[in-house]
This record gives sequence, structure tokens and C-alpha cells, in this order.
Amino acid sequence: MSDPGSAVASRFASKRSSFLVAAGIFLSRVAGLIRDRVFAHYFGNSDAADAFKAAFRIPNALQNLFGEGVLSASFIPVYASLLARGEEKEARRTAGAVAALLALSTSVLVLVGVLATPYLIDAIAPGFSGEKRELTIRIVRILFPGAGLFVLSAWCLGILNSHRKFFLSYTAPVIWNVAMIGTLWGFGARYAQFRLAIVLSWGSVLGSALMVAIQLPMVLGLLRGLHLSFAFHLENVRMVVRNFFPVFISRGVVQISAYVDALLASLLPTGAVAALAYAQTLYTLPVSLFGMSVSAAELPAMSGAVGAESEVAEVLRARLNAGLRQIAFLVIPSVAAFLVLGDVIVSAIYQSGRFTHADATYVWGILAGSTVGLLASTLGRLYSSTYYALKDTRTPLNFAIIRVVLTTVLGYLSAIPLPHLLGIEARWGVAGLTISAGVSSWVEFTLLRRTLNRRIGATGLAPAYLAKGWGAALIAAGIGRALLVAVGHHNPIIVAIVVLGPYGIAYFAGAAVLGMPEVRGMIQMFSRMRGRAL
Repeated sequence: MSDPGSAVASRFASKRSSFLVAAGIFLSRVAGLIRDRVFAHYFGNSDAADAFKAAFRIPNALQNLFGEGVLSASFIPVYASLLARGEEKEARRTAGAVAALLALSTSVLVLVGVLATPYLIDAIAPGFSGEKRELTIRIVRILFPGAGLFVLSAWCLGILNSHRKFFLSYTAPVIWNVAMIGTLWGFGARYAQFRLAIVLSWGSVLGSALMVAIQLPMVLGLLRGLHLSFAFHLENVRMVVRNFFPVFISRGVVQISAYVDALLASLLPTGAVAALAYAQTLYTLPVSLFGMSVSAAELPAMSGAVGAESEVAEVLRARLNAGLRQIAFLVIPSVAAFLVLGDVIVSAIYQSGRFTHADATYVWGILAGSTVGLLASTLGRLYSSTYYALKDTRTPLNFAIIRVVLTTVLGYLSAIPLPHLLGIEARWGVAGLTISAGVSSWVEFTLLRRTLNRRIGATGLAPAYLAKGWGAALIAAGIGRALLVAVGHHNPIIVAIVVLGPYGIAYFAGAAVLGMPEVRGMIQMFSRMRGRAL
């Protein structure tokens, strides 16, 4: 029988880890939002903005294919399991071999990517031509080496997370954002937009190098040096590679979906690509803060579960259900805020210089479409992490393929023919992309949950819990909208403070009145952390 005290301590440790991940992600995302606000100030929804945003997607695909998500799924379960069994020497050997393999493969891909850039541009942004296309090519060639450094940073994150050192790895991107912000502030008034986009690309590469540099000392301390080797014959390394390829393919098909979105957006009027990128920055904020934080904290703990199959299943069910409640408690009000108060949020973050209120309204429409699948995609991250803890990377791959096929078909229909049939402006087709992606996310989530429930037993959120969350969020959003009508449209930042502050307070108050246990849990966690600090 499990020790109740140990279970409570474990839940506290899990919440504390989730908090540290969320805090790190929050700081990096805030820095990212500041970066995007400064970017919007200098570029707006111009041709240069379209070129930079489209160009950034190509090396970013390399980062996603080899980076954090793939290593979290393939490397952390193996490495954390070795640490849990006390096999530290073998864990270090495995980490060194994986680092060497990553360095070799990404170096080759970076070289190929730089040489093949013109063909990549033709594939991902066929609507670009002339100077806009040439600018995109130059930016991609500069950014590719930085993407390789991002992959090395993801390896550092895998080491740090497995040792439960969450904060540094998730705050490291702050320095990358700071480098880009500094570049924009330093050169924004001196250069025209096309030239500034080139300089900003070099600032991004510098930032990615600094991001790796601040993590390496702690990583080398944990590993007692860097033991690079090509010992690919080791069983644990082979297991990482076996797990790697299904996740790699899964990320690949997700990148196909992103590619289709970028391609379709490039065929729409000027500003569609940049507006989609602005909306996605906001959309991914709760996914990262709440979905990624809980999933990242739970993966090492789930991977370290030992015992009989039934005992492991019991541990996974308990951790999964608790994590789902944590995620939903914070994502549901995010959905309500984006849907009802999205104009306030977009204006406060982006409205400056060349980015007008009309641009903010446009981005809000795209962001509202994203809310369709926000909860499903965030909860789905934790379900995928549970599969990865079971060292099953193929099942999430199969469902990711289904999602991408649906997203591609629905995205095309929603972005191109549907606006014409409905008689609305063609530029609003980009909102159809986000809506179709949301519908596909729900299909994927349903498949993930149903298949895992057959394997470890019933999991999921109770309808009563969801009703309480949505009730509190929608009432709070109504209060926020009423405040917006009362205060009128003045300085966007002041309006956001007046509206969003009371919205958050109203949601937490409503959740407390409705008896949602996460309110008390968060208060207790902060109290215990404060007590430890004192």
C-alpha cells in the first residue's frame, strides 16, 4: 500500500515542478511578446514582415523536428529511467552518444538547407516573388545555423529536465529574445525594412548561441564533463533512436500541416502570413505555459514509475488525471479571454507604430478561430507524454497523421473556396486555417484518450468539472466585456489593465465559489513554497 504522506509530497513536487516550468516559459514568452511588439512596431503587416515570418518557419521546422518535443519523447524517458535505477555512468554515456548523433545529423541538415533554400522557398511560399522572395531566401540562409544551435539547446533541456532542473532550461530563450529586441531597438531607426530584416536575422543567430552558452555549465556539471562518442551500439542509445524516429515522423507530419498553412496564407492578400504568425504567438502561449509545463514536469516522473503493470497503470492514471485538471483550470479561461476579449489582448501587445487597430481586429479574428481547438491540443500534449512514458511513440504518430490529413483538407476548403462562396474578403480565409486546425485537434485528442483508456483504465475530465470551469470563465469574460464598454477605447495597455485584471480575479473567485479544488491547491502550493523560501 502506498504511503499517503509520500503521495502528498509527490503531488507537491509535481506541482512545484510544473510551476517552475510555467514560470520559465512565462518569462520567455513575455520576452517573446515584447519582441513581437517591437517587431510589429517596425514592420507592421508589410512585405518585409511577411518575408521574415515565412523565412523563420523553414529553419524552425528543423528545430521542431530535432528539438525539444522529439528529445522529450525519445531521450528523456530512457535517460530518466537510467537515473531512477541509479545507473548514472550509463546515463552519461547515453547522453554523450545522443549529443554526438544530434551534432552530426543537424550539421548535415543545416548545410543541405542552406544550399537548397531557393527550392524550399518555392515550396513553402509560392506566392512570393521579386524582391520579397529574394529577401526571404537571404533570411533563411542566415537563420539555418541558429536552428542547429536550438537543437543543441534542446539536448541541454533534456538533461536538465531529467535532473529536475526545470527553471534554467525554460528561461534560456529569454536571452535569445533579448538579443532580437536589442537588434531592433539598435538598428530599427537606422535601416529600411528590408535591410532591418537581414540585420534582425543575424541578431537571432547571436541570441541562439547565447542561449546554449548559459545552459552548458550546469549541464556539464551534471554530466561531469562532456563525454561525446559514437557508441551507437549501446542498447540505450538504440532505444532512443528507435523512439526517435516515430516522433520525428510525427513532428514531420505536423510540420507538413504548418507548411500547408504557410503556403495557403502566402496565396492570400499581403499581411496574411504575418497576421497568422502574430495570432499563433498568442495561441501558443497557454499551450506552452499550461500544457507544456505540466507535460514536461510529468514526463520524467511518469517515466520513472516502476512495479507491476497494474501498479504502473495506477500511477499513470493518477498523475494524468491530476495533470488534466491543472491544464483545464488554466486553459479554459485562456480560451474565453481570446474569444471574448481578444481585441483587448492583441491591441495591448501589438498596437504600435505601423500596427494599427484595424490590424489588431484582423489578428483577433484569426485568434478567435484558434480557440476552437486550444483545449484539445493542450490536453493532448499530456496524453502524448503518457504514451512516451510507456515508451510508445507510434500511437501518437498514427493519430498525428490523421490530424494533419484532416487539417490539410479542411484548411484548403476553409481558406480558399469558402470565403468566396460566403462573399467575404479573401484575407479572412486565414481564420479558416485556424478553425480547421482546431477541429482536427479534437479528433486527435479523442483518439488519444480512447486508446489510452483501453490500456491503463478510465481517464479524463468529469463533465461537472468542465461545466464549473466554463461557467466561471464565461461569466468573468462577460464582466470584462462590460468593463470594456464602460472604459471605451483609449490607450490599449491601460484598457488591458482595466479589463483583464478584473477578468482574472472574477474567474478565480467564481472557481472558488463553485468549489474547484485547483484554487485551494494553488494557494497551498504558493504558501508551502513561500514557507520554504523563508
